[in-house]
Amino acid sequence: MNPSVDALRATFGPAIGRALESCGDTIVYVGREALLDVMAWLRDTPQQTYDYLVDITAVEYRDRERPLEVVYNLRSLTRRADLRVKVELDPQGDLTVDSVVSLWRGADWLEREVYDMFGITFRGHPDLRRILMWETYAEGYPLRKDFPLRGRFSRAEQVRQALAAQPEAHYSLEELSIAEAYEELPADMKERLRHGEPGRLPDSE
Repeated sequence: MNPSVDALRATFGPAIGRALESCGDTIVYVGREALLDVMAWLRDTPQQTYDYLVDITAVEYRDRERPLEVVYNLRSLTRRADLRVKVELDPQGDLTVDSVVSLWRGADWLEREVYDMFGITFRGHPDLRRILMWETYAEGYPLRKDFPLRGRFSRAEQVRQALAAQPEAHYSLEELSIAEAYEELPADMKERLRHGEPGRLPDSE
């Protein structure tokens, strides 16, 4: 068991729930209210230094009695140690947790994806909006277990909504400028991108 678990229990007491080992990874459950404090402690405490947020995701189980879980995969690059932190939420209740963007800027798009696919709200996120589906997408959250395999609307209605979405209206000037930069690329590079061919940096071989 990762020694960070005992250190967490000594620091945060009952806010730390059960812990277990799975396929060599340590998983620890944290109370929703303590999440931000726990994550800051894991990042900033010299004996922990979980300085790399690898991923944020969520999982909903087929067993409707089980909670929905928000999953954070952390790594300490200096100590070469990994820790998986989970927060349990009632699928029928309040699906809100604190954002960790203030701790790891890389959490920005990760939290947006979890919001888009599962409907989990990240309190304090600087720009919480859909990232995979268009902003006006109205069928719900595609990775929830109650989401129909073919969606809630007919294929024709899905196409109509997609064509009417005007996705560029929902992106920032910075994001649009990245897309516009494509036009400034050399012709041979644009041709490779159109065909999905990997590019090579000079002297990379």
